[in-house]
Amino acid sequence: MKVLHLLDAVNRGGAEMLALDVCRNARKQGIDLTFVTTKGGTLENDFRASGVDFFRLNRRLPVDFNVILKLRKIIKDQKIQIVHAHQAVEGLHLYLAAVGLPVKRVLSFHSFIADAKNRRTLQMLIPQMDANIFVSRSLQKWLAEKDELDTNKNFHIIYNGVDEKRLAPTGKSLKKELNLGEDVLLCGMIGNFYRDPRKDQITLCRALPKVFAELENVHCVFAGGTEKGAEKKIQECTDFCRENGIADRVHFLGARDDIPDVLAALDLFVFSSLHEGLPIALNEAMLAKVPLVVSDIEPLLEASGNGNYAEIFHTQDAPELSDKMLKLLKNENLRNDLASQAFEFARETFSIEAHLLRLKNLYSSLLQS
Repeated sequence: MKVLHLLDAVNRGGAEMLALDVCRNARKQGIDLTFVTTKGGTLENDFRASGVDFFRLNRRLPVDFNVILKLRKIIKDQKIQIVHAHQAVEGLHLYLAAVGLPVKRVLSFHSFIADAKNRRTLQMLIPQMDANIFVSRSLQKWLAEKDELDTNKNFHIIYNGVDEKRLAPTGKSLKKELNLGEDVLLCGMIGNFYRDPRKDQITLCRALPKVFAELENVHCVFAGGTEKGAEKKIQECTDFCRENGIADRVHFLGARDDIPDVLAALDLFVFSSLHEGLPIALNEAMLAKVPLVVSDIEPLLEASGNGNYAEIFHTQDAPELSDKMLKLLKNENLRNDLASQAFEFARETFSIEAHLLRLKNLYSSLLQS
């Protein structure tokens, strides 16, 4: 089957890493994939080297008819049977490009966040799609209740997938980079600082003084870039650490392109969030065999097997998070057992092979309809 995937920008993020893993593994599942980006980004070279037909366009306008015409030509030239978009802006461009062509249209929903303009676009697109994909049941529920989207028509749940091979560390030592001894226990969170209420790094910062007071050999890292408009959020975190005398044990790494090495260095992965779709970072940590502590929002409970494969704390409850972290940091056997169970669950549920099998089955059903 010949499929086209479209992403507007290809900077490092959950949807982008999923798309990259799909590109690298699609052919093994019998999917002949063409990938198009309309803005490019930091991962562009990775997509170019992924083994699929790659096209870079240049979107200059919110609705760019030059891009639409070029997309239409690619669809015709590549003999595309299915077009698959991952956000509202891409869905609109693909919908317009495919008008009158014998192709099936698919739209994925990765996140709960949509402004008024994008919500209106999604409301228009949903009934025009042959299939709409949610990355979690929790996201489907959220979009139905909060955004009042009609999620009962042509909707399917397909969990994100991660290519386990991509998580192989290079051997570079993060602890050595930070001038830490190998006996140091390293906890951390991987996630960008966003301007919207999504990630919750400040609660982890507030949990650290108690952890550090009880365990002298613990340090914490935050890996992730800062979105424009989120500068106050990271400033709040750095100010808190400085004011509480823990700045020398908390390391803000910024955006990283060596996430496997970061994961390999962690003894504990903390994911403090307010809202999620189904975070790739959490799936990556599970497949890297790093034990988890996560907030009790529905998508994280769903991603951790109803909380069976992670320690759970009440969202924004820093004292409880401290206790959960100490419970695991003080008990290596408990950490290893939890990580092993989570790994087996994630390999079955969140591997790229599992994702592509479900995706291919959906595509096949569309082509037969």
